[in-house]
Amino acid sequence: MNRIYLLSFFMIALLFTACKKEGPGEIELFDLEEVPFDRLSDYGFFEGEISDLDPHPSLVPYELSTGLFSNYAEKQRFVYFPKKGVATYVDDAQRTLEFPEGTVIIKTFYYENDFTNPAAGKNVLETRLLIRKGGEWLAAEYIWLDDQSDAEYKIAGAQKEVSWIHYDGSERNTLYAMPNENECKGCHELGNDMVLIGPKSRYLNHVYAYEDGPMNQLEKWASLGVLTGLPSMNDVPEAALWDDESFTLDQRARAYLDINCAHCHNADGPANNTGMFLDWHQSDSTKLGICKSPVAAGSGTGGNDYAILPGKPDESIMIYRLNSLELDVSMPELGRSVIHDEGLSLLTEWVASLPETDNCQ
Repeated sequence: MNRIYLLSFFMIALLFTACKKEGPGEIELFDLEEVPFDRLSDYGFFEGEISDLDPHPSLVPYELSTGLFSNYAEKQRFVYFPKKGVATYVDDAQRTLEFPEGTVIIKTFYYENDFTNPAAGKNVLETRLLIRKGGEWLAAEYIWLDDQSDAEYKIAGAQKEVSWIHYDGSERNTLYAMPNENECKGCHELGNDMVLIGPKSRYLNHVYAYEDGPMNQLEKWASLGVLTGLPSMNDVPEAALWDDESFTLDQRARAYLDINCAHCHNADGPANNTGMFLDWHQSDSTKLGICKSPVAAGSGTGGNDYAILPGKPDESIMIYRLNSLELDVSMPELGRSVIHDEGLSLLTEWVASLPETDNCQ
């Protein structure tokens, strides 16, 4: 009888093992030497119908507390960790967590057809991969086919007309640009390196609704064994949610500038010649643009004298450029073909709240 029980136990254990799907850092989905593949489906990141974006169990979902504005496109974000791959905690103005060789950051962009009705379906446009290979980040752009059956690797990028029903019920459209390889490098450049922008500790330090329950993302990654070096959570910085009024106006505005502008506007970024550095840690008011004259005058100033004139958003170059779609005026220079009404409103309110001064020189 004991032998029967013992045999049954081993059979159940074997069945459980066979049914168990590999989690993060437990499986190699593909041969790193062969990437980038011609099609997104070749990676095995998604199960079932690929357009459902149903992730393989080895992927770790994540969200940023405040994300980069991309013409109102929604984003689905995952990290693929290679077998036994572990990230290292980093707290830095521009550097993200340190990820191991073979990591893939997977970011899919799509539009809900009707922002007020998720049941109306979605239009998946592109999936951007950042692949850690050979000690560097390799960008691979995948553009989805019109029938949503797969996405193809495209070095040259593309443009596509998209339309949607906005939050206010209005019909909107734009020419959506999908970046070429050089444009990817243009935004992800720090010094001579290509780097990540989003997964910094301060933007991952918030709760995510996982399938097995809500949990702080950094603590979740540590519990999964894919993050090491996490200090006490009291020592981990937290960036504000730009549209959450439980944070102060200053915290929300600074988080918005940090994620949308500081990857260029920092001492080692592509816009370092401007002397305007907008990262979260910046404490020099002039470097933030307050009472700062532009390095080069031109149409981008709108006839205004300062990047930010405290208390006067209508006389501030920053607000003028955020409210423009004109070539050589609009900021950011890449990835925006519509005005972010809500972001513009936030920064306008922030500039208006700054104490007026007669000391701008």
